[in-house]
Amino acid sequence: MTQLQLPMPVQGTVSPAAGEAAKADGIARAAANTAPDWATACRAAIELMARRGQPFQAADLIAEGLVDEPDHSARWGAAFNGAARAGVIEEAGYVRSKRSTVHGSICKQWTGTATFRRAAA
Repeated sequence: MTQLQLPMPVQGTVSPAAGEAAKADGIARAAANTAPDWATACRAAIELMARRGQPFQAADLIAEGLVDEPDHSARWGAAFNGAARAGVIEEAGYVRSKRSTVHGSICKQWTGTATFRRAAA
């Protein structure tokens, strides 16, 4: 058995800047199309979990009955990204997702920032 060999990418075909721009566009579209009631409930749930100072992921919000699954999974990324940009949460590593809908794929876990936890106390 031989190993599949891929040639090196052609200069200019891999663009981290283009990838980040596409990510930002996708997050903006997901946020713009999120139901306001779900967005509000999700933000409150993220803030509650952030105040605890323990690592958490989307599945924990659902397990505690704080928010339901959104109409599209892209809503999670927009919600967590917005909370991170606002200084509420920060990345706390990667773990397997507890959500059955994603079959144990790897996801970020989050924790409340020290600044947010102090302000919320």
